[in-house]
Amino acid sequence: MPARVHAIIVARAGSSSRAQLLRTLEALRSQSTPVSAVTLVICGDAASVRESEAVARTVEGIIEARSTTSFAEAIELARPRVAEGSAIWLLAQDTAPHTRALERLTGMLERSPSAAIIAPKLVATDNDREIVSLGVSMTALGRTVELAAGELDQGQHDGADDALGSDIRGVLIRSEVRDALRPDPALAGADEGLDLGVRARLGGGRVVLAPSARVSVGPDGPATLPNGRARRAYVTRLAQLHRRLAYAPAAAVALHWLTLLPLALWRSITHLIGKRPESVLPEWGAALTAMARLPSVARSRARIRSFRTSTWASIAPLRVTGSELRRRLDDGHGSEGGAVSELRFFSGGGAWAVLAALAVSIAAFTTLLAWPVLGGGGILPLRDTVAALWADAAWGVRGIGLGVIGPADPYAAVVALLGSLWPAGPSFSLVLLWILALPLAVLGGWFAATRVTDRAGLRIFAGVAWALAPTFLTALVEGRPSAVLVHLLLPWLFHSAVVAHRSWGAAGAASLLLAAVVACAPSLAPALALLCVIAIGITLGTAQFRGAGRLLWLPVPTLLLFAPLVFWQFAHGTPLSLLADPGLVVSSAATPDAAGRLAIATGFPTPDLAGWMQFPLLPIGQWAALLCAPVALLALAAAIAPRWRAGITMLVVAASGLATAFLAVGITVSFTQGAPVAIWPGAGLSLAWLGVVGAALVTLDTAITLPRLRVAATTASALALVICAVPALTAFHTDRSALTNGPQSTLPAYVAAQAASEGPVGTLVLTAQNDGGLAVDVVWGESETLGAQSTMMSTATEPQGADISVLSVDLLSARDFDAPGELAAQGISYVLLAQRDGGEGDKARALRTSAISSIDQRAGFVHAGTTERGVLWRVEADVSERTALSSAQQGTARLVITVQLMAILAALLLSVPTRASRRAARAQSRIVGRAPEEPLVLPRHAEDLHVDEDTTIAPPETIAPPADLGHPDETAAPESTAPEETVPPDETLPDETSAEADGLHQERDAEEER
Repeated sequence: MPARVHAIIVARAGSSSRAQLLRTLEALRSQSTPVSAVTLVICGDAASVRESEAVARTVEGIIEARSTTSFAEAIELARPRVAEGSAIWLLAQDTAPHTRALERLTGMLERSPSAAIIAPKLVATDNDREIVSLGVSMTALGRTVELAAGELDQGQHDGADDALGSDIRGVLIRSEVRDALRPDPALAGADEGLDLGVRARLGGGRVVLAPSARVSVGPDGPATLPNGRARRAYVTRLAQLHRRLAYAPAAAVALHWLTLLPLALWRSITHLIGKRPESVLPEWGAALTAMARLPSVARSRARIRSFRTSTWASIAPLRVTGSELRRRLDDGHGSEGGAVSELRFFSGGGAWAVLAALAVSIAAFTTLLAWPVLGGGGILPLRDTVAALWADAAWGVRGIGLGVIGPADPYAAVVALLGSLWPAGPSFSLVLLWILALPLAVLGGWFAATRVTDRAGLRIFAGVAWALAPTFLTALVEGRPSAVLVHLLLPWLFHSAVVAHRSWGAAGAASLLLAAVVACAPSLAPALALLCVIAIGITLGTAQFRGAGRLLWLPVPTLLLFAPLVFWQFAHGTPLSLLADPGLVVSSAATPDAAGRLAIATGFPTPDLAGWMQFPLLPIGQWAALLCAPVALLALAAAIAPRWRAGITMLVVAASGLATAFLAVGITVSFTQGAPVAIWPGAGLSLAWLGVVGAALVTLDTAITLPRLRVAATTASALALVICAVPALTAFHTDRSALTNGPQSTLPAYVAAQAASEGPVGTLVLTAQNDGGLAVDVVWGESETLGAQSTMMSTATEPQGADISVLSVDLLSARDFDAPGELAAQGISYVLLAQRDGGEGDKARALRTSAISSIDQRAGFVHAGTTERGVLWRVEADVSERTALSSAQQGTARLVITVQLMAILAALLLSVPTRASRRAARAQSRIVGRAPEEPLVLPRHAEDLHVDEDTTIAPPETIAPPADLGHPDETAAPESTAPEETVPPDETLPDETSAEADGLHQERDAEEER
């Protein structure tokens, strides 16, 4: 038995720390084998401690250090006070050894001559049956692994006596090696015990576990990792990188140092996939700090070199193998363990509803299947190549106008993504969109309903009601692609956003969907921002601060995508233009008068009432709005339903959407050929319809308890909506639709052919107006395209880029000048006098006739022919190249694109589901806002899916409290609290991002959180 044991206690200043310290000192005085001496190191003001009588009679000396002193640095300050030949016992203010702890530690040290360090069993202060730590090891790739942590102590590990390392708290260091085995201050408080164990092994000693020696530890002492997740990630990663540089062979240190930043980038990606975005910044901070701390690395390597007598192979037997790691982290349930909420898409009839909607869509738009390109309304062809589609979505030279350089509308990225789905002919993707719109709407409505009800019949009703929304059918008939996309995206946004506060996966998906929705309908931004603020407020009110942090991420991609356009519009004094509808501006029948607002109030975006005012078979006219009354009444009843919190939430969504529609119809910021056009109110009505259908589901699910009455109410509401949709679904076959077959190009075929073979050419398009004015535009390439449209141009109140209007007017006047030369200098090769859509008046016809005569009389213009697009002339002059970006503008473009891509990539990585996130999600109910007393409804048998035959399974632990408005979804991911991977000492450049280990790590975190 060693002659002396000197205990060193490190404590923080403060009242709570003082209470812990007194308990620790009392535990030391109660030891069956007393310590020889106790040195106390106070990090901070030690005045109150010095006055304590209990401290004075226990410790032999008090050292006062800075408040920022680390545990390793504090131990080093007390080391000179340790007598020669004394073993050192490392303690902290929150480490209270049990009565016989020191007796068993010293006994193990005496019985193990090769032991350099004796490690006790650490148990929780508030529950001494819970193991906090008993031995630490690492994998072949250097990942730190706790051999026993977070387990119920049943003596299952009491037979273990050998480990690679341990927790630093409570260890007893043999006197002969105490000078060589000093905690390394460069590790910043992480992996200090593991580092001591590795160095002890290299010096010929070993770490011996003493499970019978128990020490109670707290979670917030000076020797524990920081409580903050970001700070803990930084400290852990910094310790790992430092050990990598300290353990590596001398010839590999430089290579390791050079790989720190590339590894930080790669690990940032894995953090996002693993739903740990809070670890990204600490990852970079740790990498940069480790690169700058080469003197600390040199000192650590010198300590290892001075004590080392063995090879790195001596630690290999104590490493954790891959199979053992899998056994430790796998609970045996696989990916389906603990599932309490089944999706039942196929068994619940959702798939049949989607197939039925596809059949209805094919019947309603039969001839679309034979059309290569869709036209009419606000539809334009798309670029012929995927690269050109994405070029239109980037900051740079715009595809319309003359010399217009600036940001693209975010909607152009949505169009590019849509066109990329059919790369052989991007324009055909719009044909597919129209054919699949109804089944996709049913699919989205069905999935959104899974957040409200478990009943299969009500989910189908929600899908049908969403697909038959009057505003959606009107958008299909009028050819409004942005409105169609908004309606298809909104249910998925709801599906992910309502649980975004619970899961980084859901937050990532919701942020992408939010960006897409706002890109297609910027007028929804105020309403969605209001709903986001309300959600954050509710989350903070229930003390879910991490959930609020996830919700704060939702608008980040949207803000970064819109930032260049916001800057542009504010710089030009037109901030309200940010609300303008993107894409091709088309006039709307929506009016801000009494009739128009009455139609909006009843759910119809135009006074046409989704075709009922022109429907010849059943001329019920204004009374058609009553067909939406059943759903509206069910929605209003949600405010007094048992789940009234969820019902009122859905009604708030409906009110915000309805208010958006009312305000939008009175705002005019866009122009088409000089005529002002109000914002389309249908986007706001789609949001309102989402709230109405959701509130109706709440009523049907909980307020109507009689099964037959529920079936009757659901059937009546669905039949009313089906009848309401008849005029819109038959409009295509009765020639009441704006859809047309093509055109493949808005320019004459001659121009399109030259642009396809020789590259983009400029065409000056002149259109005579009925008021005697002249509309001027410049189109680049084979056609005017949907992705090339820009709200910079459609909302401009003054010329953007080079002003071509004066030159255009002079071209039609008697002024004598070199018109072909000036046009050629601007890169314009053709002049097209186009036909006006909707017919020409007398003034337009007269202006068009005089324009043809004027251009024909000018030299340098070759009459290329009269086409269905208009009269075309070719410019006979050497045409200059199109305006290109300057070097400064290219730098701006690269910066904007890089920042936006980083945001999108981060959101994509967060939204990628993992095995662990799916497991965590399946262990939770899908339903949002469910009250504690409300049962979970599941069918009695897999084949029995009737609405009126259900049973109840209500595990208390799976039901959210009433104040909670969300549950994790399929992309929910648990928080990672386990140590990060470390660096293998005997590998030159280890692959520290093993996919298998990362997946198992997430599974363990999921299990711990559950």
